[in-house]
Amino acid sequence: MNPTKANLFIFDCRLAIVLTILFGALGLAPAFSIFSGAQSAVPSRQNFSENLPEGYAGDLACQSCHQDKFNSYIATAHHRTSRLPEASSIAGSFASGKNVMTTLNPELTFRMEARDGQFYETAIRDKQGRITKSTEPIHLVIGSATKGQTYLYWKENGLYELPVSYWTELNRWVNSPGYVDGSADFDRPVPPRCLECHATFFQPTGLSPTDNHYDKNKMALGISCERCHGPGKQHIQTHQANSANSSNLKTLPPVGLPRDRQIDVCAQCHGGAGEPLAPAFSFRPGEKLSDYVKLQEPTATDRLDVHGNQVNLLARSRCYQSSPGMTCSTCHDPHSPERPAADYSARCLECHKVEQCGMVHKLGTQIASNCVDCHMPVQASNLLVLDADDTRLKAKVRNHWIRVYQRSPSR
Repeated sequence: MNPTKANLFIFDCRLAIVLTILFGALGLAPAFSIFSGAQSAVPSRQNFSENLPEGYAGDLACQSCHQDKFNSYIATAHHRTSRLPEASSIAGSFASGKNVMTTLNPELTFRMEARDGQFYETAIRDKQGRITKSTEPIHLVIGSATKGQTYLYWKENGLYELPVSYWTELNRWVNSPGYVDGSADFDRPVPPRCLECHATFFQPTGLSPTDNHYDKNKMALGISCERCHGPGKQHIQTHQANSANSSNLKTLPPVGLPRDRQIDVCAQCHGGAGEPLAPAFSFRPGEKLSDYVKLQEPTATDRLDVHGNQVNLLARSRCYQSSPGMTCSTCHDPHSPERPAADYSARCLECHKVEQCGMVHKLGTQIASNCVDCHMPVQASNLLVLDADDTRLKAKVRNHWIRVYQRSPSR
């Protein structure tokens, strides 16, 4: 693959609809991490151990000791960010009248079809009455549908992005991010770096870190427990052997790690696309992420887009700089679905007093119920853009640079 084309695609893929994990998820049917070859909602432990790297045990092995967290986590956007295609996992409609996407090209339409338990995207070209069709199956669903979903298909061992995605705000099919409206492209490769933010594990088969070929029998979908906590097999075995004294045993990362190493766990996906320095999925929590991915190191004057730069934007915040213990999990509980943004105001008020706000005289103490919309406003991304009906749609993402904004929703 041409290096320039590969790098551009890494950037585009990381900017896809689906990477909006931090804030909220639709209440779709919860799903466990689904492993290659598993047809049921809950794959067997055998599937977990066969498909994961050495030392991994799989989510179900965590369930018996962490039942409450497990039950809430499987409903999170993290856990549902990649799944196998089913009627419950695909947000777009296949019903007649809702399964067609027109384009700016009057000769080209797309039709989404469901038949015999399988799902397909078909490009239909009608040139002066001569109709030709190109059809590919949906093999993987990427995205929790918080903002949307995109879909992938296998061609031999290569993984490619399909041209039609789903956009939640419009509740219909749209052109996939980066696709030119009016074109039918089924040959857009998915490099490993893109998958790192939407899955627990894919085994690349190529030597290049940008190659889009993988072992179909060695993949684990969804962001699992071990993606953030690291390999758990030894941890489980140790606790089973010392069940009477398990409370005194060593915990898994990121618990107990220095702040930089805790942030690295989140920065795998929320630190930007970056340049891969090692094979995908080789990073382990507790290690330095910079040994595996070269992330952007912006200067104080660099303009950062609100999408994909949450870690860098947070690092610019005075709150973060003056609070040595502040991490992403100070506000976000990764084991539970996201709450309404205003709920996080309680965290702000642990350090700040309502009377210190410059708007208290104008709006009164009611501002205490929603610090977030003023100091972390939702803004349009200039990078996460797609086409729909001759309209450029920009995804709206919450800015993680905590500060005073001149134009905020409450002013």
